[in-house]
Amino acid sequence: MKFGTTICCMDGRIQLPVLNYLEKRFGTPNIDNITEAGPNLVLHLGEDKPKLDAMLIKLNVSIKMHGSTQVAVVGHPDCARNPASKEEQIKHLCSAVNFVKSHFPDVEVIALWVEGNKEVEEISFE
Repeated sequence: MKFGTTICCMDGRIQLPVLNYLEKRFGTPNIDNITEAGPNLVLHLGEDKPKLDAMLIKLNVSIKMHGSTQVAVVGHPDCARNPASKEEQIKHLCSAVNFVKSHFPDVEVIALWVEGNKEVEEISFE
């Protein structure tokens, strides 16, 4: 059984659009959902060791136990934990993707932006 993983904001407004997008993008309905308030900021700053460790433990379980080979880190406007502009949050997403890749280099890691709480856009950093 194939799995994918999302590191997504806990904001309930964006959960279903992200899961629906990833079901198509990753080719599976089995998406492990790791939630945190403003995860792109938490991963970008790298200062909150308990939160970072908790996310990495969950991601490790998803990869090692479920065989997930694809991970999405998600940001969105109007985030309670990360109220930065879209441009700034895109920088946070880039940093967050690189952080995840540094811990799990054999996994595809992408960044998603959810606009208007429903329009999901994949962000490219190249």
